[in-house]
Amino acid sequence: MRGNGGWRDLLRRWRMSFARFMVGRYGNDELNRFLSGAILVLIAVNLFARTNVLFFLELALLIWIYFRMFSKKTGRRFKENQTYLRLRFQVTEGWKKWPARVKEARRYKIFRCPNCGQKLRIPRGHGKISIHCRRCGHDFAGKS
Repeated sequence: MRGNGGWRDLLRRWRMSFARFMVGRYGNDELNRFLSGAILVLIAVNLFARTNVLFFLELALLIWIYFRMFSKKTGRRFKENQTYLRLRFQVTEGWKKWPARVKEARRYKIFRCPNCGQKLRIPRGHGKISIHCRRCGHDFAGKS
């Protein structure tokens, strides 16, 4: 029977052979991490729902993850990841701005100029006022 040194040597050799196998392949990225999280959520839902559709969706996502990870077409996988990162940025930035917009909505009312469409921020609580658009010079009435 082998001692601890034998197992460590075996694991080291396995790690080195796997590293040689992965040379030129794409590997893991943010999209794969997101898909892994999605699979975990689907597994948790499937524990209660017990449907074959979720099982096959989990399997398809797992196959897609491994396909992307072992792919040698790194340019295409990079583009996919960049598309995902761009979409995630748009979603998360929208959520980050939401609390500031709610806070601002209490103090200001936003009007749009009927002439040019410019957004104008007017303090609340001044009643009916005349609003002057600085962009096009148009004057219109509004209630703050």
